[in-house]
Order: sequence, then C-alpha cells, then structure tokens
Amino acid sequence: MGKKVKKKVEPPPKDVFDPLLIESKTAATVVLMLSSPEEEVLAKACDALYKFASKGDENKVTLLGLGAVEHLYKLISHEDPVVRRNAIMVFGIMASNHDVRKLLRELDVTNSLISQLAPEEDVVIHEFATLCLAHMAVEYTTKVQIFEQGGLEPLIRLLGSPDPDVKKNSVECIYLLVQDFQSRAAVRALNVIPPLLELLKSEYPVIQLLALKTLEVISKDRETRIILGESKGLDCLLKILETNEFSDLHVEALAVLANCLEDVHTLQLIHQTGGLKKLLSFVGVSTVPSIQKNAAKAITRAAYDSENRKILNQEEIEKCLINLLEIDSDGVKVAASQAISAMCENLASKRAFGLQGIPQLVQLLSSDNEEVKEAAVTALANLTAASPSNASAVAEAEGIEPLINTLNAQRDGAVANAATVLTNLAMQQPFHVNIQSRGIMSVLEEPLRSTNSQVQSKAAFAVAIFGCDADAITELRNAGGLGPLVELLHSKNEEVRRNACWAVMVCASDELTAVELCRLGALDILEEINLSTGCKNNFSEAALEKLLDNNLPQKYSQMGYLSSSNIITDGFYDCGQIKPGVKFLSLEELSMQELTDCRAIIFINAKPQEDLTVEKEAQDSSYEQTILSPSISRKSNREKARKGKGKKEEEKSKEVTQITPKVQDEINLENSRWLPPPDFILLDYINDASKTILPLMTTREQVMALAQFVADKMGGPIERDKLHEFSWELHISEIEFELKCNVVPIGKVKKGTFYHRALLFKVIADRIGIGCTLVRGKYNRAWNEVKLADASPQGIAGLLLPPQEYIVDLMFEPGFLIKQGSAEADQYKHI
Repeated sequence: MGKKVKKKVEPPPKDVFDPLLIESKTAATVVLMLSSPEEEVLAKACDALYKFASKGDENKVTLLGLGAVEHLYKLISHEDPVVRRNAIMVFGIMASNHDVRKLLRELDVTNSLISQLAPEEDVVIHEFATLCLAHMAVEYTTKVQIFEQGGLEPLIRLLGSPDPDVKKNSVECIYLLVQDFQSRAAVRALNVIPPLLELLKSEYPVIQLLALKTLEVISKDRETRIILGESKGLDCLLKILETNEFSDLHVEALAVLANCLEDVHTLQLIHQTGGLKKLLSFVGVSTVPSIQKNAAKAITRAAYDSENRKILNQEEIEKCLINLLEIDSDGVKVAASQAISAMCENLASKRAFGLQGIPQLVQLLSSDNEEVKEAAVTALANLTAASPSNASAVAEAEGIEPLINTLNAQRDGAVANAATVLTNLAMQQPFHVNIQSRGIMSVLEEPLRSTNSQVQSKAAFAVAIFGCDADAITELRNAGGLGPLVELLHSKNEEVRRNACWAVMVCASDELTAVELCRLGALDILEEINLSTGCKNNFSEAALEKLLDNNLPQKYSQMGYLSSSNIITDGFYDCGQIKPGVKFLSLEELSMQELTDCRAIIFINAKPQEDLTVEKEAQDSSYEQTILSPSISRKSNREKARKGKGKKEEEKSKEVTQITPKVQDEINLENSRWLPPPDFILLDYINDASKTILPLMTTREQVMALAQFVADKMGGPIERDKLHEFSWELHISEIEFELKCNVVPIGKVKKGTFYHRALLFKVIADRIGIGCTLVRGKYNRAWNEVKLADASPQGIAGLLLPPQEYIVDLMFEPGFLIKQGSAEADQYKHI
C-alpha cells in the first residue's frame, strides 16, 4: 500500500474572487446580506427582498421585524445605480403597509426619495420612488414634509414621463397632496393644469381618472378655474361628456364642471360657447343616476350666485330639474330638490317652479326616505316664501296634510321647514283656517321640545301664527305644549327667544292660558329677560304686559298697578304685594291655607241674582263651609266689562255642582276651574250704583257720586287726625275668624281702609263704564286715578282742553278730586 503524496497547491492572487452563486431560503439571511460590502450581493439581496415583499402584506411585516427597512434606507442613496434602484423598488412595495410607513416617517425618508426624482435618474427609480411617495402621502404629516422639501415640482415634471406607471404614481401623489390648501396654491403656481389636461388623453383610464380627481380638488379655487378656462380645459371636459367610451369618467368630469359653474366668468364662458346647453342636454338624455345627481349638485353650486341664476334661467334649467324629480333614485330627487331651493332666489325661476314643480315636491313629502322628505320640504319653504301664488299651488296640490305629518319627521331640517311652509301658507286666511282645523297646535308640541334651535325657532313662530283664537290656544295647552314653550324663553339663541316671547304673548291673550303660563314660570323668566339689555326684545316686553293683563291678580300683586283698560272681573283677588322669588298662589290654594294673622286676601265674585239657585240669606251661614271646599267647581264664565255708559251687564253663571275629587281630576281644566262662592252684597252694590250713578249727566258727577257711595259702604268719611282710631284691622280679623279663612269677599268688609275702598271703587267703576286706575302705595295706601276734561275757560266757548288726571278721595272728603302732581295728591298717597 503506497503512501499518498500530498500535492502542493498554489494560493490564488489576493485580489481575485471566483464567482459565487448566492442562494438562501430564509428572509433573515437575505436581510443580513444587506450589510455586505459587495455591490453584487447587495443588488441581488434587494432583488430577492422585492420578490419576497411582493407576495403579500404578511411578508412586508416580517421584513419590518427583521430590520430590513433600516438597512434599505442606507442603500437608497448608494452610489451604485443598480443597488439604489433595487433598494427603492423594495421601498416602493413595502410602503403600502401602515407600520412600514410609520417607520419611514421616523427615518425622514421623503427627502432622499425626492432626490431620486431627478431627470437623469433611471425610469424604474422614478416609478418606485413616486410609488413610495404616493403611499406615504396618505398621512397628513408626510404631505407637509413632501411640500416643504420641494417635492411638488419634480412630481409635476414627471407627469410628462414616457412611462405610464410614473405618470400614474406622480398624479396620484399630487392628488393626495392637493387636499391641503397650501399645495393647491403651489401647484397652480407650478402650472400643473396643462400636464393634467394632457393626461386626460391617456389610454389608461386610471390615469385619466386620477387627473380628473386632481382637477376636481384644485378647481375649488377661483384662480385655478380661470386658468382652466384659459387653457381650454372646459372643452376637454365637455368632450369627455360627449364621448360614450368615457362613460366611466363622466361623474368625475361633472364634478370638475360643478366647480367651474360656481364662477360667473367661467359659467358665462361655457354659456357663450354653447357648452352649457350641451351640458344640460347631456343630463337630459343620461340614464345614469350618479351622473344626474352630480349634474344637479353642479347646478346647485352655480345657483348660489345671482348672475349665475340668471344665466341658468335663460337656459330653462327649471325644466331639467323638474324632470329629475321624476327619476326613480332618491339621490337624484334629493339633489334636484336642493337645486330647486337654490334657484328659488331667482323670481323668474320661482314662478316657473310654482307652475310645474310643486305637485312633484308635495308627492315627495310622503317618501319613506327622510333625506328626500327634508330636501323636498326645504324646496317648498323657499318656493312659498313671499309667494302667495306658490302657497296656493301647495294647497291645491293637497300639500297641507303631508306638511303637518312632516312635523313628526326624523330629520330636524324637515321639521323646521315644514313649519316654515305652513306659516307661509297661513298668510292667506282660508289656508290658515284649514291648517288650524287639522290640529296643528297639538302637533307642534313635539317640535317645541326639540333640542335643535332651528326647529325650536320655527315651532315657536308657528305657535305665534296659529294661536290666534282661544280654541287654538286651548288645543296647545291641552297637548302639553305650554311647558316646552316656556322653556324656550331660557334659550341663548336670540331668534328662538324672540319667537318664544312672541308665542307667549299670543297665548297669553287667553285668560286660562295666561294663568297657566304664569304657573309655569313664564312671568319670572320674562322679567329676567327684560332686565337684560342683551336679551330683551319687543316681544318680551309685550309678552310680559299681555301675560299680566290677562292675569290681573298677579299683575296687581306684582306691579301694584291696574290701568283703566284692566277690567276687574269675577275671580280677581288682592293678596297684597308679593315679594321677589315668592310663588304666586291661586285663590284656590290660598283658600285652603289655615287661618293666620297675615293680611287678608280680598276677592271679587259678583253674580246676577236671577241666575243663582242659592238664597241670598243663606250666604253668611254657608260661607265657612263653601270657602273651605276646594272640590267646588264651576265652569268658567268671565263677565264682560262694560265699555260705555247706559249699557246693562250681560253675565251668566253655571249651577254650583258638588263633585268628587277623583271625577274632578278627570275633567278638562277649563271646565273644572275652582271659583269662590258668589258675593251677594257686592252684587247689590253694583246694581244700586247702576241705578243711581249711571243716570248722572257727566263723568265727573259719576266719579264723585261713586266715591261717596264707596265710602258709605266702607265706614264713611274719616277725619285725618283720627285715622289711627279707625279700627279696620280688628274688623277684618273678625271676618276671617267668622269664615275660618284668610280669603274674604269684599262685600263683607264694612270698615275698609284705603286699599279696600280703592279696590271696590275700581270694581264698580269697571262694571258701570267709568275708566279709572288702581294704584297700590305703601303702608296700606291705594288710590284711584281718573281722567276728566275740565270746563272751557270763561269767555272761550267750545274750547276743548286735554283731560287732567285726578286722584279720587275715598277716605277724608269722599268725592273730592285731587289734581295729580299736587301737594294734596302727595299727601293722600304718603301721609
């Protein structure tokens, strides 16, 4: 067996390396190769990673976890063009992943990518650098980076690249960047319009689509629209619409035109070149809902300008929009209705729609689609504003019932505009009556509870318009609408507050409702409003006055004054000056309180003797039982005040009926209002005064006679220096003890001081037609003021002098007239 001979092998030269085939089945190994100093290894590793990343998002996440992004970032600026190209290719693919983009932002890779967009770079580098930038431009912070680092200019230049992928990626990136207004201004300065219009000729639909989307965004700026018109871009857009092959681009082309139509200059240009007629013709023959909808939206935007409306009216846009209302697409109906709303500002268009479009809009009120319903009723609101003929057309189209139903719609805009249309119709009396007869006041209760200020305002306004009589107001009260109406007085919205004050003023014309509004706190809120210069309005002041005028007990208690037009009727009571913040109680509530040593409540309730079933003599013995029985109910029948002399009172009363509390609760408020028992003595006073005082020839004589009459019934004249000896307090206390109640009928008072006498004077004066005021002073003082014309000066016959105000003395020299403003008047009030 021979011995092996070992051959001596010569080592290769140090600077020579045989070709090496790199094969690896693990991504981690390939990522490690990215650290190799060999350019060939780097190029092949990047190529392998590109293929790996292209297979799915999961692979991109794997490479991210292996640290591939950091290595690749170093290679995108590599001096070897192949390495650089392959690294950028991997970046372009991987940037579609959100987590990869996040890391790329942290590495601030955009500047390096933008530098790769230079004209001398390889087209593949352009393709994948723009792809990576397009992926990254989805994020707002990256948009800012690309803009600030000057990325727009090279991107716009690449729109002219011979490579379609470069064009596509560049225009997509620009589309994302111009979402920000700074970039929109910048691309306009960089003359982006011509290359974008050139892309519309591309054979690739995706490029055309992105170009149109970009044009749609940047044409929102007026300056861009002018450039677009000067670059004959409008012709390009119209050609797209005229070409059936481009039907997939029609919606986007219309969106660009919609922006252009907003500008008067641009619209005139389209109109003069016949483009507007072509556009309307295209809309008329199209059967694609999305196109019809966008066309209507374009018209809407154009119609916001008055000059544009004139041009559109000349092209008879009304016919086009009315036809669109018939299309079986909710989106088209909404857009057409909105366009009609906008065009209504033009009176000629308003008339045209009134003749033809109102029946179709009324039909849409019954749609199951709430958005359609809202758009239609909004159009009707605009059509009927200051247009009696259009309002009549709505009524003739049987629109009243669906409009009332729309007050229950789900969308606030629909409810608010339905209320508006109904109030527009109500300007004509027949429609007002028709609407009111359908129970609108009860339906308005729910809109009054809305949290939307527009709905609140329109609902309150509707209450003010339709609450014109007692039946309507009663309907609202029974529906529970007064509570939410009072709440609206608190609104911080000026229009809501104003309309709520108006509605309260209208409702307060009904006495029962005025009392209920006061119970709900309306009086306190209105007083608070009127104390604020920023909150008060004409209606708040009028509402307060009306509320008090129809709730005289509270007015006198709170303000201490009743005018000559404030006629005291049965049910009135004087409970003294109420303190701020103290609840004002009803007479029924006061009658149920236990006997106290507080000031007696004096009430008025005279009834005609012939209508009573209870004997006069039984009054005193039955008073205690009756006054303490809150279950006694009467149907409200307020006596009508006398307005002139010589007229006899027309008063009615219902039979007193005893009912159980349970039944009483179920009776309507109007029919179950508690009233005190009748005051026969007061009734006699009124009858006697009518017989003895009314026949007197002059008002002055009547006033003086009535003053003496009142004084006689209340203890006669009192000497000034013996006023303190007039023990009227003991007398009133005895009556209270006798009745076991704080509530005292004025007829029972035989020894009355200033405020008793002044009240009785006012009551009788109101019944027999003598105008006088009732004024409360301090220290139990009260007085009446009358206006009387003095006789002509001697020697000047027929001279009419203005009436003078006098205070009527009821205490010291009953019938003496004290001139207002004199020292005697001040003494009577205060001493």
